[in-house]
Amino acid sequence: MFRHRLFLIVNPISGTCSKKGVVEKIETRFRRHGIEIDTALTTGCGDATRLAREAVEKGYRAVLACGGDGTVNETARAMCGTDIPLGIIPAGSGNGLARHLGIPIDILTSVDVISREHVTPCDYATANGRPFFCTFGWGFDAAVSDRFARAGKRGLITYLNSAIEEYKDYQGEEYSINVDGVAHTRKAFLVACCNASQYGNNAFIAPQASIKDGLLDVIIIKDADHLRTLLVGIDMLTGMIPHNSQIEKLRGRHIVITRNSNGPAHLDGEPIEMGTVADIKCIHGALKIFTPQKKMRFMPFVTPMIYTFRDWHFALRNLVSG
Repeated sequence: MFRHRLFLIVNPISGTCSKKGVVEKIETRFRRHGIEIDTALTTGCGDATRLAREAVEKGYRAVLACGGDGTVNETARAMCGTDIPLGIIPAGSGNGLARHLGIPIDILTSVDVISREHVTPCDYATANGRPFFCTFGWGFDAAVSDRFARAGKRGLITYLNSAIEEYKDYQGEEYSINVDGVAHTRKAFLVACCNASQYGNNAFIAPQASIKDGLLDVIIIKDADHLRTLLVGIDMLTGMIPHNSQIEKLRGRHIVITRNSNGPAHLDGEPIEMGTVADIKCIHGALKIFTPQKKMRFMPFVTPMIYTFRDWHFALRNLVSG
């Protein structure tokens, strides 16, 4: 019964925009392509994973996640290791995985991507057994994610305010980082393990990261004065971060990170408690995702500018169309 239908999971409170009428728009767009969908709304943490797992068991042809990175993460957890593809309809504030894959940050245009049925086998990773799909972070980014989660509001402005408040007094710490058996010790502002290229909102922490190569990019931002770490943030937005002298990049399949303190970590921007040891593994090609057939080759300055212009274009078009 379900084999020729898609199952859509919608987070009605993701991002900063109202989701009123979104389901109807998505259903209408899919019908233009001759595709029927069934829909469920999430009401709390863990719902998307449960709903996606049930959809897989019932034999739906694909499972779609409409929401932000948290919704995509929850949905994708149930899809790992299955032959059922994941469709991403970006409707969050960061949309890091969608942006990395070149999926348009526009609900209707992303539906068109799914309807073309181009499926890409993608990697995912685990940190102490917990799946993530874009980034794991320890240090400043995790502290900002924790503050942002406690702010009570979503959106880019709230995130920037959280980053500024955390930045004022933040101090780096020492990490032991073992990459495929090779040990490194660094005092760092943050350590990020990246399956994809960005945190979201076109902030490129690892511009050359690939979600298909079976490797994670380990980005170490060295501890330094406030001016130099601020310049790293600017280079993240321009795509020039690999050329910043405060950056060190390692690559590997199995990374073990140890630190002395017990502060928050983050998985795809969601803060979690991780203890003092993070055992991180890349699982190659085990998640199937609907993606555009072609993706732009990353170029510093040019790619971030094009992505930003595209975001403005979609936002303006949706504002005019209502």
